[in-house]
Amino acid sequence: MDKLAKHNVKKEDVIIELKDISKEYDGKTVVDDFNLYVKRGEFITFLGPSGCGKTTTLRMIAGFELPTTGTIILNGEDITKLPPYKRPVNTVFQRYALFPHLDVYDNIAFGLKIKKIKDIKNGKEITRKLTSKEIDEKVVKALKMVDLEQFEARDIATLSGGQQQRVAIARAIVNEPQILLLDEPLGALDLKMRKEMQLELKDLHKRLGITFIYVTHDQEEALTMSDTVVVMNDGLIQQIGTPIGIYNEPKNPFVADFIGESNIYNATMAGKLQVKFLGATFACVDDLPVNEKVDVVIRPEDIVIVEPGKGNVDGMIMSRVFKGVHYEYVVHVGRKSEVIIQSTIEYPENKKVGLVIEPDCIHIMKKEVTANVYADAWIDNKNRLMIGDNVFEVDVTKLLKGSSLDAEGYLIGPDGKKYDLDDVDVIATVDFKDIELDDVIEEGAPVGHVISIIWLGDHYQVIVRTSDEEDFIVDSPYLWNEGDLVSIIIKPEHINLKLKGELVPYEN
Repeated sequence: MDKLAKHNVKKEDVIIELKDISKEYDGKTVVDDFNLYVKRGEFITFLGPSGCGKTTTLRMIAGFELPTTGTIILNGEDITKLPPYKRPVNTVFQRYALFPHLDVYDNIAFGLKIKKIKDIKNGKEITRKLTSKEIDEKVVKALKMVDLEQFEARDIATLSGGQQQRVAIARAIVNEPQILLLDEPLGALDLKMRKEMQLELKDLHKRLGITFIYVTHDQEEALTMSDTVVVMNDGLIQQIGTPIGIYNEPKNPFVADFIGESNIYNATMAGKLQVKFLGATFACVDDLPVNEKVDVVIRPEDIVIVEPGKGNVDGMIMSRVFKGVHYEYVVHVGRKSEVIIQSTIEYPENKKVGLVIEPDCIHIMKKEVTANVYADAWIDNKNRLMIGDNVFEVDVTKLLKGSSLDAEGYLIGPDGKKYDLDDVDVIATVDFKDIELDDVIEEGAPVGHVISIIWLGDHYQVIVRTSDEEDFIVDSPYLWNEGDLVSIIIKPEHINLKLKGELVPYEN
């Protein structure tokens, strides 16, 4: 089914659509399988950590970058290879890119002075430049839109950061684009100014009525201003939805952790509308099969502190921090589990308390995967497992039930046949919990850098990426920092192997 039809969206309501977009630099994929439609007049935000591909996607929409694969459709026309100046799109950058030698008026008018428009003269279609009067009318209108009516003659250097940002926006909208692209436009402003500009941009969007496509790594910005949020990570779309929908119904642990604060736990469905975590069974509103492994998300503000024995579970307040509008508590439940709670009521540290979690405050997510799967692995001439350039000792007898190794390293099947495993393709599977990390780097050991850390209630889920772009997802009890160089340790008994093809008996 067509994506638009599936979501009951009319084609005429869509201004731009990205189909199967990918982008590679030097063989590295930075945007992968990106599919999105944007409705006319929508305020849509690409949200994600640095390096997730959001700015690259924006640049492809603007025409500054060409997709490696895929198509960009604007108003029903393929613009994938159309140069930027021919697209009805303007961009506002984080650093504003204003001309310091021009005053405010001339900065805004710059594009208009070189712009050519079609007109009719003596019954014939001609191309001409805008008149001084036409330019002046457009500049005055743009200045009014951004509340800078009396600033025409001001030098750029005399303006505050917020005023410079308004000039950059005025210069972008003066050409009357159908889509305004904004790449981290508030990143250079201080916190107070950012919050003010968030409201101004939202108001400007309503007054202009055009489509805004906004890029940010700031979750609050995205939730405050957007009609739709596209959460990205590692070049992939993680979730698309309204701010409220994404906050209340995150699709996976990454989204739950990235959008606001969350308590995330491994859990098991214990019965009809019942889920077990934190050592207790809770009522819930999601009906999934009994014994199915799931992740649960509870927002800190949805947990109520009561007297011990009067809640779903008891715990001990280990720390308290005043955050201005509420207190943030860390409560330990059992030996290992940690619960973050936000409350306007003050409680002392080292106090035993009960915790109440209502059924509709427990969001349940089906587990996507619990193990690393390497479908392009192989065995080398020393019967070791190769995952990319990474070498692991492994029990190759798992490939053939009842087999053994002879003194020369050949695999001997239960029927007595001999097999040479050198360069045999296999699928290797390793559970997240069966990988260990160490900051002691031994020569020849597989190593990588930590690129992601998510707290899952009683452990951290860590992603380690090697130099050859292999990712290892690890459930670790220890807090690592992004960028840490670590060795990757997997015991042979924890690696499951499966042949990708048939073994051919060895012939002398």
